[in-house]
Order: sequence, then C-alpha cells, then structure tokens
Amino acid sequence: MNPKLASVEGLAAELPRLQQAGRRVVLCHGVYDLVHIGHIKHFEAAKRMGDVLVVAVTPDRHLDSDAGATRFNEELRREALAALAVVDYVVLSPGPTAVELLGTLKPDLYVKGGEPPDPVLAAAGPAAEEERVLAEYGGRLAFTDEVAATVSRLSHPERAFLPKETNDYLESFAARYPRADILRQLDQARGLKVLVVGETILDEYQYCTAIGKSSKEPTLVVKSLSSERFAGGILAVANHVAGFCDDVTLLSVLGDQNPQEEFVRASLLPNVRPTLLRRKDAPTIVKRRLIESYFFTKMMEVYEINDVDLDEEDNARFCDALGWAIDDRDLVIVADYGHGLLSREAIGMLSSQSRFLALNAQANAGNLGYHTISMYPRADFVATTENEIRLDARDRRGDLQSMIRSVARRFHCNGFAITRGKAGCLCYLKEEKAFVEIPAFAGRVVDRIGAGDAFLSVSSLLAVQRAPIEVVGFVGNVAGALAVGIVGNKRPIDRRHLTGQIHALLK
Repeated sequence: MNPKLASVEGLAAELPRLQQAGRRVVLCHGVYDLVHIGHIKHFEAAKRMGDVLVVAVTPDRHLDSDAGATRFNEELRREALAALAVVDYVVLSPGPTAVELLGTLKPDLYVKGGEPPDPVLAAAGPAAEEERVLAEYGGRLAFTDEVAATVSRLSHPERAFLPKETNDYLESFAARYPRADILRQLDQARGLKVLVVGETILDEYQYCTAIGKSSKEPTLVVKSLSSERFAGGILAVANHVAGFCDDVTLLSVLGDQNPQEEFVRASLLPNVRPTLLRRKDAPTIVKRRLIESYFFTKMMEVYEINDVDLDEEDNARFCDALGWAIDDRDLVIVADYGHGLLSREAIGMLSSQSRFLALNAQANAGNLGYHTISMYPRADFVATTENEIRLDARDRRGDLQSMIRSVARRFHCNGFAITRGKAGCLCYLKEEKAFVEIPAFAGRVVDRIGAGDAFLSVSSLLAVQRAPIEVVGFVGNVAGALAVGIVGNKRPIDRRHLTGQIHALLK
C-alpha cells in the first residue's frame, strides 16, 4: 500500500509531531476527478507556502454519482494524487467540505484555488464555516490562481495552446472591444460592394516521396504519388471576401495558352462575378510545388508563367475593364503579385479612382527586389509582411516602427498592418501616430501558403468601415490563424468559421 494514502486518525496523530519539529502543514481539498496541469501547479504553489502538503479528497458518498459528477471512484482518485511527487499525504475527507477535517487536522495553511470569494456571498456558505474553524485554532487561509486559469483554458480549447501572454492580451482586448461590436461589423460587411483585382494563380501540390540520390549524379530522386490543385492568387482573395459580402466582382486575366477557365470558374463561390480577360503569349499562371508527403515539406517550386508586362493592346483592354468595374465599388482590394498584370496606368487608376483602396504588393521569387508598395502613390489600407516593408525601405535590420513612419510620410496611406509570422502583427494608424502589437493566434501550422491573402481579405472589410486599427489587425490575425491550418487554398475563410473562432478567443 502506498504510504502516502493516510487515514484521518493517522494524520491527526502524525501532523502535530511534524509541526512541533518546525514544519508547516498545508491542506488542499477537492474532488480531483480528472487531475490536470492546473491542479499540479496549484499543489506546487501550495507546497511552496509550507513544508508538508496534505490533499483531501471528497468521498463518493457526498457526490451526486447519478448526475455523472465523477468518472473515477474515491480510491482511484486518491491513488492518482498519491502518484504526484509534490503531494506528501492523501486523505479521504469525512465530509463534503473541509470544515470537519480542518478541526481535526489543524493545518497551518488551508489553500484554495481561485480568487478570494466575494465577502457578502461567502458569509452564508461553507467558506464561512471553514474560516470560522481556522480562526478558532489560529490557521490561515490562502489562495492560488493556477486551477482557475487552467480550467479556463481547458474550457476554451482554442486558447489552450496559446502562451500566457497571449491569453492575457485576449482578456485585455475583450475588455476594450466588445465581441458583439466586432461581429456586428463583420455582419455589416455583407452589404459592401467589393472589387478584387490581381493575378489568377493556380497552386498545384505534387506530393512525392524521396527515393534517394541518383547513382551517377548528385541529384535527389523522388517518386510521384498524387497531386492537388487549388484556386490561389486573386481567386483565393475573391472567395475569402465572398464568404462575408454578397456582391463581389473579380477582375483578372488568364493566359491564352492553357487558360484552364473551366476550373477557374468552377472554383469561385456563386456570389463572385468574374471578368476574366485573356493575355497573349502566356499561360494561366501555375505555381507547382513538389512536396515530400510524409513530413509535408516543400522541396521545390516550378512556375508556369510569362511575367513580362501586358502588351499595349492587352493593357488597354484591362484598363478599360477596370474603369467600368471600379465605378460603384465601396472597397477595392488589390493583391498585386508582381507578375506583369498591373501597369503604371492601371496603378494610377486604382490609386485615384478607388473610394477605399486596400493593398498588398507581394514579394516573391519572381519579383524579389523589384516590386514594393511604393509603386502605388496612394492607398487607404496596406497589409504587408515585415520583409516586404523592409524591402521597400531597403533596410534589412533597422527599427521597424521608424521604417513604417517613414513609409507613411511619403506614401498617402493612413492604416498599416505589418504581419510578422509567429510574432503576430504590428499595426499603425498615421492620423493618430499610434502603434499597436497584436500576438499571433495560430496553433499547429499546416501550411503558410495563402495566410497573407486571408489576412488582407478579411481585415480590409473592417478597415473600410473605419474600425479601430487594433480590431482590424485582430480580425486579420484570426483569419491568418485559420488559414495556416488549411492545406493551400483548399477552402476559403468564411463567416461561420471566423465568427466561431472570435467567439472562442474572446469568451
């Protein structure tokens, strides 16, 4: 028998001897049906307050077993607690509360989990009797917050993986920005008339397994297993936006070589109205990624692309279509992937004629160093990565906030959201000269492809409604966190998933 499993009578005889030897006795009391990390931290905190830790377990007879109060009987619960190194003795309490046990064992400290109760409410309950007994023999009551904090995380599994600092931020954010107000603005986005502009990109994932090195050359050989194709680029942006807005117009181009128009149109949500022009001497852009299937590791990318600028005729047709499409739109979202679609003339039209312009000018392997937001003279909201803002400033290691202020001074834009991967995002509102940092909310990252597009798509819907910049960044981070849990652009972020995640994070 485990020597930690003690009787009330045995402890009543043993504890006074320990106390006379100068050792402080600490008592914790509870049901402890499913012992979790919060309980362990609670016991560790309680043990630090004294020398000998006694844990008392509420017996089965005082629990409503018909209602499923416990999964384990009293003996199994005692054995689980006795297995913990931090616990010195485990005893079965004679009653449903600690009142009788306190009077018998007289511990120096009685430690509870959670904040001290409201004095008015506690005066009429069992806590009042416990405090009366403690006062009679000179014992003291203390509290830890470990159990309450962990139970909160267990009750909200979406927050269980987040670090304490992020959970503290969410508590603070929820106190400043009511969840109902955020959800109302997302609901109001339904009435926005939105135009999305950018390159059509088809993302192809070619799954394979590594066979080994070629016998005659230093070449890795892989075996093809299967493939998937996703609607990426501006198609993904259009589908994200269509999950929140009823009226979405898409303007893009396909190649006249292997246009894949049937797949493109079938990939769009029903409320997206596409205008798909053709460009000469080009394929529809395909970005093919070779992926080691077991570890989901991207090994190599192959582009099918003609990334020269549109010729004069194609550009004229595109600008003409843009002039018609932009006319009555509340919001224009431009995802400029820098593959030759948007000419200076088109950029000028977007900057001068959009009622509200939300922009990302993406850096990628096909344009690195040649393509930044400074090509646009004006935007109302920019969502970009830290690397992209550093490329624009030609500053790899300088202070990021100083860099953003500098860009804001020369670039006619009021709101910035700088995404920083696992560091979250840094938002800036020029008219208030205010920065705010928002942590990341992602747990397990499956695939980063498309996360920036999801951030831009959803955060723009709040930015156009003049939501506080912190709310804009928060919603963008939630969308990004959902996106990195999805392979490629297999499915868009929609209202149900986003609002469900917001509910979970701000409970």
